[in-house]
Amino acid sequence: MFVLDSSSSVSLVQQIVDGFSHLVDEGTLRSGAKLPSIRQFAHAHGVSVYTVVDAYDRLVAQGYFVSRPHLGFFVRRRRQDDEQVPAGGDRYDFDSMYYMRRIFEHRGLSRKPGCGWLPEDWLFGEGVRRALRTLASGEISISGYGEPKGFVPLRQLVRDLLAEQEVALTTEQILLTQGSSHALDLIARRLVHAGDAVLIDDPSYANLCFGLRLLGADLLGVTRTPEGYDLALLEHLLQTHRPKVFFTQPRLHCPTGASATLAHMYRVLQLAEKYDVTLVENDIYSDLDPRPHPSLASLDQLKRVVYISSFSKTISPNLRVGYMAGHPELIEDLAQLKMIAGLTSAELSERIVYGALIDGRWRKHAKTLRERLTAAHEKIAARFLELGFELFTEPKAGMFLWVRHPQIADANVLALRATEHDILLGPGHLFSPGLEPSPWLRFNIAFCEDEAVFDFLQQEIARAEAGRCGLTNY
Repeated sequence: MFVLDSSSSVSLVQQIVDGFSHLVDEGTLRSGAKLPSIRQFAHAHGVSVYTVVDAYDRLVAQGYFVSRPHLGFFVRRRRQDDEQVPAGGDRYDFDSMYYMRRIFEHRGLSRKPGCGWLPEDWLFGEGVRRALRTLASGEISISGYGEPKGFVPLRQLVRDLLAEQEVALTTEQILLTQGSSHALDLIARRLVHAGDAVLIDDPSYANLCFGLRLLGADLLGVTRTPEGYDLALLEHLLQTHRPKVFFTQPRLHCPTGASATLAHMYRVLQLAEKYDVTLVENDIYSDLDPRPHPSLASLDQLKRVVYISSFSKTISPNLRVGYMAGHPELIEDLAQLKMIAGLTSAELSERIVYGALIDGRWRKHAKTLRERLTAAHEKIAARFLELGFELFTEPKAGMFLWVRHPQIADANVLALRATEHDILLGPGHLFSPGLEPSPWLRFNIAFCEDEAVFDFLQQEIARAEAGRCGLTNY
């Protein structure tokens, strides 16, 4: 097939991408040909599974491969008139690793309507600075590693915050983590094994998809709707594949912004009970929701729900403090896994978050932030509608709008063009369990106040309508 050179200045990932793309372009690998599995290729070429996952993701994103659930990877049918991305300058491949490497670089694209965090002046910066000053003025030990489950006062405070949401639990049922992504990773490594069928939202959190694929899981997407879930599809997947875990985000779902109705949440719990499924509830945007909304955890009382949240979205993403809550035995297992993987989490960060939360101005900040997001939603949604975009839903809360335009068949093409204008977009295929091409885009409304973003969108739509540059033909 082709040989990898570990001594080359070209990364192994890029060598795999170049090797397969060359074979497809020259016709050696024809449309529909089945490709080696990730583990087969890794074993045959003496590279890590991680490396192959990264390369295959890029090949899917670039249109060379297609992922078919339960079957594997195949050469995607490519049209002769496919438009090629111009060479030269920085190359932005919108694979799942893009967000994990480039999106966080300060030297990257300056306009970021596709990112997943809030602007600095929207966060609780003053509260963090006051907590830092208080911490610096005290006497704390810096020689130890901290508690395995995390800083006890913060865990107690999380317990009280969850009690306000009608989740009854003890402090020992709470495990602090380095953000919600760390929590998801720990749970996945504890509950998922290679070859397991795993349910996830479709669309879903990009990093979660990547992590599960890395573990060798068979991802089964449960289609999200404005009301919640395609419940018929959910039951069909449960009956057919008997998965043991469902990773889901009922409230202010990323990327769509939708929140599941109470009826849908009850039905999910009923099906989970019937088919013996653990529900992993990611509720990281709960502090951004101005409306009372139950969680799966509050309805289930952590019998088969593992609850995850974080302080990154409202206090500071730089502090990397999240948490999970669940059944006592599972939390003990996850605490052991946390210690094996990286010992304790950073107690200094946990102390700073604790100081910010007990600041008398925290609740006022959270209320002001919710109001600011609601106002931004109304303004930005109107702008998209003026340009002819379809909105998946109008959440009027949280950070995201999920939109598509009838003139844009593949949002990845638009995202690639946007980089030439110093704009980072969030194309829909990043959030697809199978990385299929998608017309949908995720927009962060807090980063959409720059007129350059809408000027670019208007120009590209006009080009497509005029037929001068076929966005629909890529």
